Amino acid sequence: MIPAPRSPAQHALRPARTIATVVLAFLLTIGAAACSTQADDDIPSYAAATRNDPKFTSRFQHKFADVDNVRMHYVTGGSGPPVVLIHGWPQTWFGWWPVMPALAEHHTVYAVDLPGLGDSTGSPTGYDKATLARYVHTLITDRLGVRDARVVGHDFGAAVAFQYAAQFPADTSRLGYLDLPLPGPAVDGPTYRSLSWHIAFHSQRRVPETVVGDDVRAYLALFYPQVSFGGTAFGGTSDRSPFTDAEIDEYARTYRRPEVLSGGFELYRALDKDVRDTTVATPVHVPTLLMTAQGQLDPIRATAAPRITNIVQAVDVPNAGHWLVEENPRFVTTELLRFLDG
Repeated sequence: MIPAPRSPAQHALRPARTIATVVLAFLLTIGAAACSTQADDDIPSYAAATRNDPKFTSRFQHKFADVDNVRMHYVTGGSGPPVVLIHGWPQTWFGWWPVMPALAEHHTVYAVDLPGLGDSTGSPTGYDKATLARYVHTLITDRLGVRDARVVGHDFGAAVAFQYAAQFPADTSRLGYLDLPLPGPAVDGPTYRSLSWHIAFHSQRRVPETVVGDDVRAYLALFYPQVSFGGTAFGGTSDRSPFTDAEIDEYARTYRRPEVLSGGFELYRALDKDVRDTTVATPVHVPTLLMTAQGQLDPIRATAAPRITNIVQAVDVPNAGHWLVEENPRFVTTELLRFLDG
């Protein structure tokens, strides 16, 4: 079929109709983009990393509670006996995410952001681990009404967990102590700072903040491989990171805040007080899990044993450096569940 020829009027209308269509399409695109941006803006920054994860949205929630002029962020989910998870540096609650869904099948999980770190806001009265343990204890017992908790910490979070158990033994049923030489009688402050370049560097006043500056993500991306399995901290040459770009982005998101970056370094600057506090602390008698990087079990046990007297389960994690959860999540999950379930 041959189409009928267009009239002059129809030809005159065609450009106008085309221009209107293009303009309408452009406006719709702008509108859609604006709606999309608005929707993204409606998601709090603390929820961005978990918003599209069905394992999170089906079971866990971000929550906040005020503790002595600090607004503490924590993530909770699951059901069963309570488990408190405490992170170290340079991480947040998110460092526990690879093991949390499995733990939540048997336990009520509380993964906290330490005061002044992660998405917790405000300044604690100190970054020594005894003080931080009191903040966590107030959150867990007074604000959430949880007693008889299983308390698990990694890195400096392990020292906080130790202090939690030492100060509040009646509220601690089990202690998980993951991969940290315990500052105290076996390792004094100067010796501790000599263990690694980064401990000495981070302990300096104002220097690490000045050097790192706005390059927080780049610094973290360089740091994570050094204490990974086969990294330079363990005498190797590997520069492989166990963290994805998205995970590094999430940690950098919080540590880019100047007060959080400084708070992280204050964890190191408090080492001398940590040594004194551990030395006078009541020895911990609750059943304890000691878990370390591959090959580090004996040296770390030597630092912990003077103050942790009831180590019922002690393992090093195969093919894992300092980042136990990220480097071998299946092994860590199995051992944690075996311990937590008694």
